[in-house]
Formats: sequence, structure tokens, C-alpha cells
Amino acid sequence: MTALPKLTLVLGGAASGKSSYAEGLIAQSGLAKIYIATAQVFDDEMAAKVARHRDLRGSGWTTFEEPLDPGAILSQHKADSAVLVDCATLWLSNVMLADQDVPAASAIFVQALADCAAPVVVVSNEVGQGIVPDNALARRFRNAQGALNQALAAQADRVVAVMAGLPLVLK
Repeated sequence: MTALPKLTLVLGGAASGKSSYAEGLIAQSGLAKIYIATAQVFDDEMAAKVARHRDLRGSGWTTFEEPLDPGAILSQHKADSAVLVDCATLWLSNVMLADQDVPAASAIFVQALADCAAPVVVVSNEVGQGIVPDNALARRFRNAQGALNQALAAQADRVVAVMAGLPLVLK
């Protein structure tokens, strides 16, 4: 059993191993395993990805699908469980596609993490290390994701970057 800090942020690129690493942190805690899935399934490719993640995760998880308001689920959990939010990037995409106020929604999400009694691990993508996007929406998303990651990292007790399945503790 390994104690989890109140908030852990796990960052990485696509297919970097960040979700598996985050799941391992939750499993090692010995607490009840709660999974908040923010993905929305709109096509066969995403359905296959969700199924693959579910299979790799294995049994013993209580899963909540919440694409827009993970705070509603976070508020339900006590210190006897450990919560994984996978992922902040898809959540942010959902917020933007729903035409919500991104800074306000982000502030509510970050506050919900602070208010959660259970330790929480949040998975998020680092999207700012590539080329400058060629369209306004993609640039707006990149900037919003960068701002969200910075807010999450500022609040987190531990921040881990994962590349090629290998963790690098940043904080």
C-alpha cells in the first residue's frame, strides 16, 4: 500500500503510458478504485480505445462516465477511495465543444479537485510541445489546455511527466 497525495497530476503526450501509470498509482494505494471517464464515444475508433482502456484496467474499478461535470462525481467520494480522472484533455474538449465558458469551467473543476476528500490522480495531455497549430480553434484549445495544466500543476502535490512509459517526477 502506497499513500497518495491529495492531488497528483500525470502529464504526457498521446500514447505515452500516462493512463497506465496513473492507474498503477491508484491500484497501489489500496483504496477503493474510482474511475471518472471524461471521453465521449462518437465513432468506432473511440469505442475501441475505451474498450481497450477498460480491459487493461481490469476489474475492481467503479466507473463513472462524466464528460462535462467531473466535480459532481468528485464531491461524492471520501478518503476511503482514490479517484482517477482520465482525462482533463478530453474534458476540456467537451467543454469547448459544448460552448461553455472555458476559464469558468476550469476554475470550477480545479476547485472541485481541491474540495474532494479522496486523493485524486488527474491525467492530462501535454499539447504545447508540438508545432503551432494552423487554425484558430486548435490554437485556442492548445492555449486553454496549457492554462488548465498550469492551474492543475500549481495545485497538485505531485506532478509526473510520462514519456515512453517512463515517469519523471517534476514536483
